[in-house]
Amino acid sequence: MSRPAATIALRPATAADVPQILAFIGELADYEKLAHEAVADEATLAAQLFGAAPAAEVVMAEVDGQPAGFALFFHNFSTFLGKRGLYLEDLYVRPGYRGLGLGGRLMVHLARLAVERGCGRFEWSVLDWNTPAIDFYRQLGAVPQDEWTVQRVSGDALATLAARDPDAR
Repeated sequence: MSRPAATIALRPATAADVPQILAFIGELADYEKLAHEAVADEATLAAQLFGAAPAAEVVMAEVDGQPAGFALFFHNFSTFLGKRGLYLEDLYVRPGYRGLGLGGRLMVHLARLAVERGCGRFEWSVLDWNTPAIDFYRQLGAVPQDEWTVQRVSGDALATLAARDPDAR
């Protein structure tokens, strides 16, 4: 006897989703072996996602009404294109829901948003050891930007840089 097809729904997150978004972030951080870096809390997320000036947006993926995954994204800007872009910060599908096409649906949804919003590009970063994700992205037509490396200043280094005399050499 075959199982009935799952009902899959994508929807914009609401403030009521903040606890679930935080849970997804924790699960993703565990998967990426970066749990020590996941310090966000519900109050911070609520303010950043649903406050007066939202910094990012979230699409929730549900299967049969149950939370199954999410995509968190924001706009950046390309000076070369003279257009904004859509940047995918996080995409996560819970293990029990993988294989249902949720990741692909989320990526198509975001690509459509990028086109509707007049974005010149849709981009994201992926950990170099995450071959399942890299293979998935290649199947979608993504092209690696091998000539670029991500640079980051955070924590104490960010505070030190911010306090630095701009005229010092």
